[in-house]
Parts: sequence; C-alpha cells; structure tokens
Amino acid sequence: MPLAGKGMLLTSMDIAPADEADFNRWYDREHLEERVAIDGFLEARRYVAEEGKPKYLCLYSTATFEVLDSPAYREKLANQTEWSRRTMARFENMIRAVARISISRGTGRGAALGIIRLRPPADGAEKLRAALRELLDPAKLDGIISMHLLESDPALSKPLTDTPQAASPGAGDWFVLIDATDVEALPAAAAPITDNAAYKPLVMSSGTYRLMWDLAKSDLAHA
Repeated sequence: MPLAGKGMLLTSMDIAPADEADFNRWYDREHLEERVAIDGFLEARRYVAEEGKPKYLCLYSTATFEVLDSPAYREKLANQTEWSRRTMARFENMIRAVARISISRGTGRGAALGIIRLRPPADGAEKLRAALRELLDPAKLDGIISMHLLESDPALSKPLTDTPQAASPGAGDWFVLIDATDVEALPAAAAPITDNAAYKPLVMSSGTYRLMWDLAKSDLAHA
C-alpha cells in the first residue's frame, strides 16, 4: 500500500492568529519528532489548508492500528510536555480520528491532499466500503498519486481534554484522502463522491491541503 502501515491518527485544528507562530514552532521543533519516535509510529505529515476547515491537518502513520492504543502511546498521552499542554489547550475546532486504513491504492504520496469526511450509515458500512473501493482508483485520474480510506474508531477517537465526557462529534466518521501532485487535480478526483447524489448526504465536509513537511522514523538521529 502507498500509505505506510495499517493505522493512522488524523488530527486537525484551528489556532488563534496570536498563537499561530508558537503553535507552528511547537509542531516543527518538538511534537512531530516526539510522536514519530514512539514505538510503532512510522511517519508524520503536516498540512495547511488551501481551501477548507480546520486550517491545519496532521497525519501520523502507524505499523498497526493497535499501536494507537498501545502502552507506549498511552504513556506519551498521559505525560505531555508543558509546551504540549499549553499548545493543545489553545486548539479550536479540533478533530481527532484514530483510524484503520481500510483502502489504499496507488504509489507514493503527493504534495497536495484532498480530504472528504463521510458519516457512514449505521446499516450500510459494508456497501459504502465496497462502492468506495471501486471509486478510489488513482490510475484513472491525471495528477492523482494515491487514494485512501480511513475508518475511525468511535471509542478511541476522542479529544484529548481534561473533561472525560467532552463531546467528540463524528468520532466514527470515515475520511477519504486523495494524494495529488497539485491542488488543481483534486476537484475532479473528489467529484464522484462530493457531487454524487448517492453520497452527498453522507459528506460532512471536504477540503484541499498543501503539504508543509513530513518526517519518517528513518529521519530521526536516534532511529
């Protein structure tokens, strides 16, 4: 599969302009490296929105889905750095999805990313998955490198807050990811889902993002 591993953590958020410089410094100088260093984490990618909300998006690939509920990961969540606690408290419109990669077709990863957030029907998940398996074919689309489906786990996809009962709307949502060479290739690739009468009622949001940078386990000095 073009995506490394079988699990993925997707996080997306807005941040107030006054806090943005420190937020980006935290991600670039501490947080990505800290997360990729965890046993079972393979790589991370940061994005900023070209069109869509929230403004920032990060994808963390893991060797297996189980890594995202492992003792090593839970230990990090329970012992955040002071910089992390301060920064995470400033997140706005937070989305956090702990997901299985159920479809991944193509070769490689692109500089642009399209994302479609779907809410699968309670009794039609298998039918929707089969339909998406047919649609997510990058070979038919110019400028599209790879296409993927993430299915988030409702129990694990919760915001990291001090309030256990904090709302986690859409914790069981699915995310279609479309890796492209350029943002201009994304609308045509997304249209069979976003413009299709059968899927439109399931689409909660969509957007296009530009890659800021990525980090693989092999990039770490102590790897």
